[in-house]
Amino acid sequence: MTEDFAIELGMEALWVAVLLAGPILLVALITGLVIGMFQAATQINEQTLSFVPKLGTLVITLFVASPWMLNVLLDFTRSLFLNVPSWVG
Repeated sequence: MTEDFAIELGMEALWVAVLLAGPILLVALITGLVIGMFQAATQINEQTLSFVPKLGTLVITLFVASPWMLNVLLDFTRSLFLNVPSWVG
């Protein structure tokens, strides 16, 4: 195993992590921004007002995106297991 190979494998693993976390973080960011603008406009400073909608949208996002996320993770894992003999030998 060379240094270039280890770096490439690490970059691929990081890319998979970004793909898996991206939709969740993007939805949380957009929801927090919308709720924050609503709180600023109405001057309501209630903590649960930002938490409950964000939690709801994250749950919906996980239900919608979980098949895709599972496929990305399974493809990465499958490629790791199938390529182990060529890396070792």
